Amino acid sequence: MRKRPVAAAVAAVALCGTAAPHAFAQRPAGQDETFLIQVHQGNLAEIAAGQDAGRHATSKCVKQVGAVLVRDHTKLDADVKTLADKLKVRLPASPSAEQKKQLAAVQAKAGTSAYDAAWLRTQEAGHRQTLALIDQEIKAGKNSQVVAAARSARPVVAMHLDMVRGGTCHMAGHTGMVGAGTGGDPASVEADTAAVGTAGLAGGGLLAAGGATWLLMRRRSTRTQ
Repeated sequence: MRKRPVAAAVAAVALCGTAAPHAFAQRPAGQDETFLIQVHQGNLAEIAAGQDAGRHATSKCVKQVGAVLVRDHTKLDADVKTLADKLKVRLPASPSAEQKKQLAAVQAKAGTSAYDAAWLRTQEAGHRQTLALIDQEIKAGKNSQVVAAARSARPVVAMHLDMVRGGTCHMAGHTGMVGAGTGGDPASVEADTAAVGTAGLAGGGLLAAGGATWLLMRRRSTRTQ
């Protein structure tokens, strides 16, 4: 009669032993958690910068790029927040102090041509840092879901860098990202966002969709050239 409780106890321990490694694997390591936090703050900073460009930029091109940043980083961040919630990672509510300082420095030039130049330089530096952050996660990340999210986000961030590379606005080569038939009009960005990004917030859906859409549009643009 005593053997049964002992056998049951041994079986329970064995089950716990097999389940524990799987549960542990789902927890983000230091690298993965840091990536989610930093990329989330980067998204918030880019959204704020894009909105500010819509209000204060003097050139149509910078306003258009700003609208694209708002659209794309809103989509990317929705997926980051979903993944962070799933992995129990607490995200900050605002950009970093340094990111806020950088935006304030650009805002000080609002309404002048100097604003556009400062905005473009800041966005080039910011997107280079984000790409480095993504590449580090792809190389050293331990959580497969976080690494997959980084891979999916990379082509979108690389496209943004192309749009501001050299501190010069290059919207013309990326009109496909704004949406067919919009003529690059920033006013059409919200409608295009709804058309492109409504499917699936979980499991990297938005990130994957954003990357796939960019690649498709890039191929079409190449063919027309």
